[in-house]
Amino acid sequence: MFSDYQSLYFAHWLTRAGRTGDQVSRTMASARVDMNPHQVEAACFALASPLTKGVLLADEVGLGKTIEAGLVMAQKWAEKKRAILLVVPASLRKQWNQELADKFELPSVILDSKIARDLRNMGVENPFAQEDQIILCSYEYISRQKEQVLAVDWHLVVFDEAHKLRNLYRKSGNKTAKNIQLATAHAESKVLLSATPIQNNLMELYGLTKVMDEHFFGDAGSFKTLYVNRQKNRESLADLKQRIKPLCHRTLRKQVQEEGGINFTNRYSLTQDFTPNPDEWALYTLISDYLQRGHLHAVQPNARHLVTIGMRKILASSSRAIAGTLERMVQRLEAEQLLGEEVLDDLEEADDWRDRFDDPASSSAAQGLVDEIEELKRYQQLAREISSNAKSDALLKVLSRAFEMTERMGGARKAVIFTESCRTQQFIKEQLEANGFNGRVVLLNGSNSDPDSRAIYKRWKQIHAGTARITGAKTADMKAALIECFKGNDMDILVSTEAGGEGINLQFCSLVINYDLPWNPQKVEQRIGRVHRYGQKNDVVVVNFVNRKNPADERVFQLLNDKFKLFEGVFGASDEILGAIESNIDIERRIYDIYQKCRNNEQIEYEFDQLQRELDESLAVREEQTRQTLLNSMDRDVIALLKFRRDSSQDFLDRYEQVLLDLAKAELVNISVDRNHFIYQGERYDLSWEQVEQNDSQFFRLHTNELKLAWDLVHQAKERKPENGPLPPAQLLFHYDGSTEGQYAALKQHIGASGLLQVEKLTFHYAGTSEEHLLVVGNRIDGHLLSPDDVEKLLRIPAEASPIGTLDSSSLDEIMTVQRESKALETSEKLEQYFEQESSKLERWADDRRQALQLTINELDREIKELKRSSRQLPSLQEKLTAKRQIKKRERERDKAMVKYHDAKKEIEQQEDKLLDEIEARLELTVTAETLFTIRWTLAH
Repeated sequence: MFSDYQSLYFAHWLTRAGRTGDQVSRTMASARVDMNPHQVEAACFALASPLTKGVLLADEVGLGKTIEAGLVMAQKWAEKKRAILLVVPASLRKQWNQELADKFELPSVILDSKIARDLRNMGVENPFAQEDQIILCSYEYISRQKEQVLAVDWHLVVFDEAHKLRNLYRKSGNKTAKNIQLATAHAESKVLLSATPIQNNLMELYGLTKVMDEHFFGDAGSFKTLYVNRQKNRESLADLKQRIKPLCHRTLRKQVQEEGGINFTNRYSLTQDFTPNPDEWALYTLISDYLQRGHLHAVQPNARHLVTIGMRKILASSSRAIAGTLERMVQRLEAEQLLGEEVLDDLEEADDWRDRFDDPASSSAAQGLVDEIEELKRYQQLAREISSNAKSDALLKVLSRAFEMTERMGGARKAVIFTESCRTQQFIKEQLEANGFNGRVVLLNGSNSDPDSRAIYKRWKQIHAGTARITGAKTADMKAALIECFKGNDMDILVSTEAGGEGINLQFCSLVINYDLPWNPQKVEQRIGRVHRYGQKNDVVVVNFVNRKNPADERVFQLLNDKFKLFEGVFGASDEILGAIESNIDIERRIYDIYQKCRNNEQIEYEFDQLQRELDESLAVREEQTRQTLLNSMDRDVIALLKFRRDSSQDFLDRYEQVLLDLAKAELVNISVDRNHFIYQGERYDLSWEQVEQNDSQFFRLHTNELKLAWDLVHQAKERKPENGPLPPAQLLFHYDGSTEGQYAALKQHIGASGLLQVEKLTFHYAGTSEEHLLVVGNRIDGHLLSPDDVEKLLRIPAEASPIGTLDSSSLDEIMTVQRESKALETSEKLEQYFEQESSKLERWADDRRQALQLTINELDREIKELKRSSRQLPSLQEKLTAKRQIKKRERERDKAMVKYHDAKKEIEQQEDKLLDEIEARLELTVTAETLFTIRWTLAH
């Protein structure tokens, strides 16, 4: 059906390195995931310039930043730039490992101390120096191994949850962040992922830019002067926004919704009231009164607040939970040890509050301590004697209603229940199993040391023995095993703690139950976000419990529901609103203070009213700031761009699939071809990953794994061409028939005509990358020139080849020269843009540094003027002489600073020149041209 000449053209067209958009679309075509234009746009942004040292992808939560980063990594992999480091929170390592394998067929290894030790025992000197798989590590491990990380020339480093690095600017900042920044400073390019890059102040943006590109802004002082101290200055903010445009990319959920790319599902709220039993309420009141005392003899003074807030969380969770905690407290006190944070072993998130309190030291009276021990024993006995739990009864009552609602909206009969207490987690499991869910409940927490979890893990390892699913990192593998178990048909409910739920994706489930309600709206949103996220196909139901006997509990729910709108609607609370509130008000601390100091309902209502007013003020300020938010582009511009990206990507993909299918027709014998698949040697090959999963067929794509049929056909087609020359001249007879109508109708005018046709591969090499163009030219014997579009169409219709002697192609030389010059001009203009962008960045960087030096001189000048002014008002000669000496001293300091300024100014200019020379060298352009073939053509009917 197709000749070897066309097959060679198809092979080069499919694999050419060209425009970023086409490259990303080609990479996207080989992924097993539905792509959306905002994800392609983000990947194109990250890959736009070979000189950009780093970018920040800051799409809102739920828009699939994992896919965006996966596209970038897959593209680098396709370019043979395979020294790739992926840095993620420890709990997300397995998830990333699986996503890369399942969606992009990218090999990765989770590197930790155990695996590194095993590799060294096998003779691997540096476990990070691997180019056959992506290195996947935690932040903490990278920090500890900074010397070995530094020894690798990384093509790409990706940071997930990159806001962990934003405090880098502080002198006493995060040591881990500083180690990581130093270890990866020399990487060719970096991609930072974070939905909340700026949480508290603009200096955090400065910290992240230092990770991406140390030559983007000057020092912290000049950044603070230029932008932080002038946040209300519109010109200053406009300048900053324009300046970071090449560095930061953000898309909002509402923009994607409006473009039509993702139809986000809704979330609906179910509220279940409950009233504690008399014995439960009596226990709550007694312990609450105990915690409100001015002094607790039994608790270490420096842990007072931490223990108190932890006990309040546990007390609100369940009587089972508080009974276990009280038992631990009594045991420790009887061993003559005062209580500290170790008694809060039931709460995996206790360390979240450690740094928020400054408890003064004080001493305990011996008799007071003895009395408290006896008191705590009585509370423990009361907790043990409670036989029924009103909240667990309410859970059983609401569960069937919630399942019915979920199933009515098309969701699966699956629920994830979140609790803050490990003991409550076990209690919920027991209650559920005793009431119709025996053997259908999975636990997920930070350790999962219970027998059922260990059994699930053991079975999972047997099932996946010898596969890449098992990483050897037990925590990650345990989490993967339990999630897989919950996803199966035999399980209905996952009961998870906060730590267990971190980083998991549960789109197959659409029912979230907050058994315990955190005081922090960020945590509530993160819980719901495990289920209500990109990829969720059904509306989500969120169930909350409200203790109607406790007005403080009611007001907490009211804040989360009415003020933050967490439980209803399409999006929940925005990152910006949550971030703004957290910047101004420590909600958890404020709510804790209310529980601690309020003795009656009237006080509780008054304090919550005050808190609500403060929240209203913060939100009002934020609404004004949101209009000029740094990282948000104008909605209309973004939506138009996304629509264009969708159309252009789809056009390319349609053509890509057709050329791929044409290659199969050209290279394979005895295949049965349909519109989007073919049968070869009894095996079905599909061009769509959805069809692959539906038909359990082979995915016919140019995968990252090159040991596949499509790659075999590409190599087979290319290897026919001699190494140092084109394919031999030939006569090609093209057949225009009924099947060629439609998209090839423009060729109708050439039926019966003959002429010459030539294909050349033109390659530009610059900045460590290659850009390839297939130049196609053609004419007719009567001298009529064919447009490049017509030549491409001609090569796409069936043809027979027959050998001929030599061909005189000189009539094509002038046309080919014009095309070469046109592509060279395009490339030169693009390189000029790259250079202008980098040189402009360096000019601003140098200005920042000079300005930082000028600040010292300006400050000394101001001080000297103030000293001179105040000295004139001194009453005595002696005081004036003393002031004069101070002035002279400051003037000498200023003069030294000025000398230092001029010396440093020269040094900065020299450094700027050196950096510009390096950029210029990287952009040095070399060009190669290779003729693939020249043929004589005839178009027959």
